[in-house]
Amino acid sequence: MKILIADDHSVVREGLKQYVKTLDEVKLIDEAINGDEAWTKIKDGNYDLVILDISMPGMNGLDVLQKIKERNLKTHVLILSVYPQEQFAIRAFKMGASGYLSKDSAFEELILAIKKITSGGRYITSAFAERLAFNGFDSDSRKLHEKLSEREFQVMLMLAKGKSVMEIAKEIFISDKTVSTYRTRILGKMGMKKNAELTIYAIKNNLIE
Repeated sequence: MKILIADDHSVVREGLKQYVKTLDEVKLIDEAINGDEAWTKIKDGNYDLVILDISMPGMNGLDVLQKIKERNLKTHVLILSVYPQEQFAIRAFKMGASGYLSKDSAFEELILAIKKITSGGRYITSAFAERLAFNGFDSDSRKLHEKLSEREFQVMLMLAKGKSVMEIAKEIFISDKTVSTYRTRILGKMGMKKNAELTIYAIKNNLIE
C-alpha cells in the first residue's frame, strides 16, 4: 500500500508516519508539505491513500480534493484536520473524501479509519453519524456557508482570508470577472454586503484560523 501524508507541520507528518508504519500492508510512505506539492505528487503518484490536512499553504486540502474529483482519480482520501467535523465533513464527503477525522482522534481510530477506507469503505465517527441521523442537514437547519456550492465555498474562504479578486482568479485559474460574480452571489446567499463580514463569519464558525 502506497500512502501520501500531506500536512504543513513536520511534527504531525512524523507522528502520522510512525502510526502508519504499524500497518503490515504499507510499502511506501511519501510526504507533502503544502497543498501544491500534494497535488503535484497525487496526480502522478498513484497512491492508495492520501491523508490530507485542510489548512495548508497554497492550495488547501479542499482545493486538492476538488482537483482529485475533477480528474476522476481513484485515490482514497482521509481528511485529518484540526477543524471540527461539523465544519467541513459534509462538504468533504460530497467532494469525494472517504473519511474525516479530527487531529485529536485516538491512534486506534486512525488505524481503524485507514483499514476501512483502503478496503473500499467510508469512515465516519459514530458521534458525527448520530448527529446526521438525528439532526439532518435540511435547508432550514444548515449554516449559511453550507448552502454555498463547492466553488462558492472555495472563493468565500479566500475572500474571508483577505485575498483580492485578482489573487483568487490567478490561484484557481478563472477570470477576475468570474470571481466578482462568485463574490456577488456569495454575499447575496449569505445576506452580507462586505468581505469583512465574511471574515468575521468564517472566524466565528472556525472556517479559517
